[in-house]
Amino acid sequence: MSYPLIVSPLYIALCGLLILVLAIQVVRHRLKHRVGVGAGGHPELERVIRVHGNATEYVPMSLLLLMALEATGGAAWLIHAFGCSLFIARLLHLFGLGSSAGPSKPRQLGILINWLMMLGCAVLILWRMLQL
Repeated sequence: MSYPLIVSPLYIALCGLLILVLAIQVVRHRLKHRVGVGAGGHPELERVIRVHGNATEYVPMSLLLLMALEATGGAAWLIHAFGCSLFIARLLHLFGLGSSAGPSKPRQLGILINWLMMLGCAVLILWRMLQL
């Protein structure tokens, strides 16, 4: 049985906009420092590259898990809870890594929340699949 995707597209759009903003930040810093590839030895540019890179590493799988949970009948409130946690996690990571290359509480909390979101979705999807 499949269910329509009604809730997860909201978080796909929000995360898509976030990644677009992060990409624009990279381009702005590249233009500012006149660097075409890499960071050119500019720590600020390296940080914005990593913030964008980390989002592009984690967000797609997180959204696939969110969509799969919804497609297998996950409750709307649960999809909203996981979707909100993902978006908040990415903002925390952005503010944490965006302000300092070293360890920071927002960065650590952001990735922890993202991992827990992924784990929760994966476990619930597997549980639902075992019920078939």
